Amino acid sequence: MNIYVANLPYTMGENDLRALFEEYGTVDYLRIVTDRDTGRSKGFGFVEMADDVARTAIEALDGYETNGRNIKVVEARPRPESGGGSRGLFSR
Repeated sequence: MNIYVANLPYTMGENDLRALFEEYGTVDYLRIVTDRDTGRSKGFGFVEMADDVARTAIEALDGYETNGRNIKVVEARPRPESGGGSRGLFSR
């Protein structure tokens, strides 16, 4: 299951986030999204875990307070398929 984690402290690194989620089971994949230009955290990320442990982690960690911030933890929604960008805007 893919989990969306928001409102992360900007100082939280991937190792910190992994340690938080590994209390509930094995983390298969984890990424904190960073700004392309500065490399700084954007304050959200994604964690992948097996469905059963992911549900437990979501229930336990949604609203969890860390470094003065209450993190939001929910099942990630699939990314909508793109309509091909702006290519069709200028077609005749």
